[in-house]
Amino acid sequence: MYPIFEFLFGQYSGYATIDIVLELIGILFGLLSVWYAKKNTVWVYPTGMISTAIFVYLLLKWALLGDMIINAYYFVMSVYGWYYWSKKEEEVIVHPITTTSKKEVKTAVLLFVASILFVFWVYQAFDKWKDWTAYVDTFTTAIFFVGMGLMARRKIEHWLFWIVGDIISIPLYFFKGLTLTSFQYIIFTLIAIYGYRSWKKILDKSPPLSLG
Repeated sequence: MYPIFEFLFGQYSGYATIDIVLELIGILFGLLSVWYAKKNTVWVYPTGMISTAIFVYLLLKWALLGDMIINAYYFVMSVYGWYYWSKKEEEVIVHPITTTSKKEVKTAVLLFVASILFVFWVYQAFDKWKDWTAYVDTFTTAIFFVGMGLMARRKIEHWLFWIVGDIISIPLYFFKGLTLTSFQYIIFTLIAIYGYRSWKKILDKSPPLSLG
């Protein structure tokens, strides 16, 4: 058992205790946020904001600039999403779960391309093209940018972006020495699968909406 433990967690021997504690706290609130997203409740945002604030610090320290930008973007979009999800008229939710319209698909494609170009520029500017993780990080950043944008608008397709991005992130974080965060993304993937199924059931029971 010890060799396995050393393989999985040996890199933590050189970590500052405060960073390990922060990672654990960030993971806890990250899991709570995804769980609340599955439940379609606005608590996804305050819990997510705590997690993202912590990971901005950790990811900057580990030179994962793309994911650091993602978390900063998450924080800003969480403010918008919190407002958007909370809006009600006569106790009726104004913005329920919907599917992505053709116009929104075009916007998502543009956001994906713009995200890749932006993160590429950031890595170039800071001379961080050191290994393959930079390329993977750039790609996952674009995936998560689109996913977060769709989630803030309560679009069911955002779960599909989470699932793909989470799966790619599992080996990425493990390679970078954040084993606990890698495990977190395994759980994220499972919750995202169930989240999609849960939202699909809600959507199927909802009356049809006219989308632009």
